[in-house]
Amino acid sequence: MSWMTAIPDAAKTYLETKRLDEVECVIADLPGIARGKAVPAIKWDKQAHFHLPNSIFFQTITGDWGEAAGPDGFLEPDMILKPDLGTATAAPWAGDGTLQIIHDAFDQKGAPVPFAPRNVLRRVVDLYAAEGWTPVVAPEMEFYLVARNIDPAKAIEPMMGRTGRPAAGRQAYSMMAVDDYGPVIDDIYEFAEIQGIEIDGIAQEGGAGQLEINLRHGDPIQLADQVFFFKRLIREAALRHDCFATFMAKPIEGEPGSAMHIHHSVLDTKGRNIFTGPQGGETDAFFHFIGGLQDHMPSVIAIIAPYVNSFRRYVRDHAAPINLEWGRDNRTTGIRIPISDPSARRIENRLAGMDCNPYLSIAASLACGYLGMKNEIRPDKRWNGDAYESDDQIPQGLYSALELFDAATDIHAVLGPEFARVYSIVKRAEYNEFLQVISPWEREHLLLNV
Repeated sequence: MSWMTAIPDAAKTYLETKRLDEVECVIADLPGIARGKAVPAIKWDKQAHFHLPNSIFFQTITGDWGEAAGPDGFLEPDMILKPDLGTATAAPWAGDGTLQIIHDAFDQKGAPVPFAPRNVLRRVVDLYAAEGWTPVVAPEMEFYLVARNIDPAKAIEPMMGRTGRPAAGRQAYSMMAVDDYGPVIDDIYEFAEIQGIEIDGIAQEGGAGQLEINLRHGDPIQLADQVFFFKRLIREAALRHDCFATFMAKPIEGEPGSAMHIHHSVLDTKGRNIFTGPQGGETDAFFHFIGGLQDHMPSVIAIIAPYVNSFRRYVRDHAAPINLEWGRDNRTTGIRIPISDPSARRIENRLAGMDCNPYLSIAASLACGYLGMKNEIRPDKRWNGDAYESDDQIPQGLYSALELFDAATDIHAVLGPEFARVYSIVKRAEYNEFLQVISPWEREHLLLNV
């Protein structure tokens, strides 16, 4: 198996103690679900690619389909999926030796499939490269550990901690709270080490059973791959301890939502941070990037807040931004400038929910900053004080967000017009599915009162 020489060191180390039995060929669909095939290792060694129908990108989160196939109709032609051996990583929860390998999607003429999420992000990174820029990102992942829930009609509850009580709530940064579900965290650490994923830190957040994991900054595509892998890793660690991990933006009524904050910086061809000038001051590029976020973020909310539940997170005075203000070391603003040395100057986008597809969310955020720098967009005046006192500056629901997205031709040009077409069709199909569901609130307040 000569390809084994090209895989990362962590995967090689894993295979020193495990006989390779199976290779999972995976690709992220629009919601970020891992699609693909599990192939016996001996067979995978003999193939350079495999096939899946392009219709996997037309599926909604429920498994239904959007009519996005195009003028030829719903023929489901095969895509050619080619492995990126640099993504090979263990599946340490599997009984037998198993590797996961992310694949890239091409059509039968060899062109990248434009609505494949990893290709969308690569398109944006390539636009930066054409300007001599290298974007750097660092995602922060928030999620909940919750009790097993197999009845959709039942409210989600925090997991039971080792004390026999539901996991500690509203104790942000409490080490005791982290200890309460330490066995799950231990497995997260173990799995991450085996997979070669570097965790920059882990902390209790403000919700009951809510954690945050920070990943070390780096290449946008590699970091999106890590978030993609990490979601599965965390779910598997939770299942070992009879609980669920959820990345819903707002899983528990009355508790804070879960975000995927994205830190941005940009390097020039010599590896210097273009947000910082020769004397350590902030540059025009720094302010233009902020201006791009302010100007274009409303148009991509449908990507970074992709479900009806996503908008339940945007609640005034409840640990999530409702604005596009920018401020220094101010967590009430949608765009925050963290404390840092000049060389590490960065811009934090606090708007994305953890329910997003990491490839698409990072691509959308970078696209806004790119347009800001290309078009030299100046930001509004820096916000001082509590930004919850500002006006709402983002759409109030998925339908409104999709209306803004459909009209944003400048964003479409960056992310890809064909991606924009398919994404809108699939999300509108999903929204129509939601409208067919009658909620407990409607039954409680409308059944006998209207």
